[in-house]
Amino acid sequence: MNFKSGTSQKAKQKDYETVEKYMVHVSKLITFSPDQTIAEAIDIILEKRISGAPVLERSGKLVGMLSEKDCLRLIIDKAYHNMPNEHKKVSDYMTTDLRTISYDLDIVTAANRFLTSPVRRFPVVEEDVLIGQISRRDILKAARDIEITTW
Repeated sequence: MNFKSGTSQKAKQKDYETVEKYMVHVSKLITFSPDQTIAEAIDIILEKRISGAPVLERSGKLVGMLSEKDCLRLIIDKAYHNMPNEHKKVSDYMTTDLRTISYDLDIVTAANRFLTSPVRRFPVVEEDVLIGQISRRDILKAARDIEITTW
């Protein structure tokens, strides 16, 4: 039997685009400050028709994410705990247990992370610095561009 020497199956495997191609860059993102009032953040979420945004310190360090769901806790605080919200800050409601994605992660792996997670957006980081954000919708854009492979 003759065997051809050549490239292995692994070498033939398709390389997919990275998240960086589809993410929204930080310069185009709406972001919040931990010191902003929660009322102001809710107004921005409603006005800009977004479902949430990263929370950054003045230095640009990512410290949390604020989502519509996080903001819904305000209703519970008012209705059940009789807590006024005038002085409540974004930092009182933001999620700090963050799941992030690296800019060089391939879109197939990113799609799988969305499928196995309830989150709608991931902050994209490079060495712990926010460089952008990728959402489920951004990954859907990649679905149009992905090429199928033959086995």
